[in-house]
Amino acid sequence: METMAHGESSLTVPLIEDENKEGLGNKLEEVESNSAHSGASTASVLRTCFNGLNALSGVGILSITYALASGGWLSLILLFAIATAAFYSGLLIQRCMDADSSIRTYPDIGERAFGNKGRLIVSVFMYVELYLVATGFLILEGDNLQNLIPNVEFEVAGLTIGGKQGFTIIVALIILPTVWLDNLSLLSYVSASGVVASAIILGSIIWTGAFDGIGFQQKGTLINWDGIPTAVSLYAFCYCAHPVFPTLYTSMKKRHQFSNVLVVCFVLCTISYASMAIFGYLMFGSDVQSQITLNLPTHKLSSRVAIYTTLVNPISKYALMVTPIVNAAKTWFPYQYNKRFLSLFAGTTLVTSTVTVALAVPFFGSLMSLVGAFLSFTASVILPCLCYLKISGTYQRFNGETVGIGLVILMGFAVVIFGTYTSLIDIIGNL
Repeated sequence: METMAHGESSLTVPLIEDENKEGLGNKLEEVESNSAHSGASTASVLRTCFNGLNALSGVGILSITYALASGGWLSLILLFAIATAAFYSGLLIQRCMDADSSIRTYPDIGERAFGNKGRLIVSVFMYVELYLVATGFLILEGDNLQNLIPNVEFEVAGLTIGGKQGFTIIVALIILPTVWLDNLSLLSYVSASGVVASAIILGSIIWTGAFDGIGFQQKGTLINWDGIPTAVSLYAFCYCAHPVFPTLYTSMKKRHQFSNVLVVCFVLCTISYASMAIFGYLMFGSDVQSQITLNLPTHKLSSRVAIYTTLVNPISKYALMVTPIVNAAKTWFPYQYNKRFLSLFAGTTLVTSTVTVALAVPFFGSLMSLVGAFLSFTASVILPCLCYLKISGTYQRFNGETVGIGLVILMGFAVVIFGTYTSLIDIIGNL
């Protein structure tokens, strides 16, 4: 980063200089060499792809068919538009981090762009989103296991625990060791199971439609204007993993290849989401439920494979979602504390708190669409665009890039406003 003249604010000097001042290759080499001392920079491109795919894929694949059924066939255009906007904002995050080797987390980007207020805003959106999504995973697991194994109670020290509550606690205990992993190269093995799970779910459902008597005869609706806000909110939620991207970036050995990682992750996930949406809609039409697994005939082997595999996704994804929160919590303690102890303590406390919220707020799952519309798209699309405009100084120039980013921001605000409004109306209507 260039040395600034005396009295010049760090927030008024563009970090991304013209190419005639400094080559991009030299800047990337500087970023990598300045961070080489970090013990976390050990993940290969392949392992980072697994982590990125696991962050982008997951429970969204279960509701993508419902999203298409809500908006109609033409709403697929919005799926691809949102995927493109989310991919571009991911590239902007990389550019911000390439520009300043001291940036290591998502809140660092907010601080570099807008000072302490920017860091606070980014941190609030990022950590609240990740925390609530992780809590939603536990609720999802409890609901699914209770549906699979109904009428179950647990006796612990003379206390009777209901089936859903007991399953939630058991899943949390299974997840806990994955949260203790400091090294993302190790976490990639856990992530691989989530990626495989998504592929198995997609394959099982297509098999059910092709060979188990359901078929692909439903015609569906061309467009349903009333359902467009719901469709957009669910599409947007599928691509909201950007708060994890800085963690993935700093974990890589060859950070200049992060853009290639993003291309692979977004292309594969979009193909997976579109395939699930199309085949599922052809199978069940407008009768599809919010989770496509609820439509499957439970007596068929392929259906049971899809349902049981569904349980793997939240378990494998939980640790990757909460890693930024654990890392931030460790910075609250004095430097002399043992880092390993802090990882165990922060991870255990975090899991315990999410279990408590999941048990205390049983209807929390109904709020996840609201969280996705209001928090997720803001953190994943709007904030990266605003931060890049400020850090790069692009906002001071009117050109094609500025116009493009401005359009992405406008689309982001439209998703947030209409998605949040629709979610609130749905929640109020169900009270």
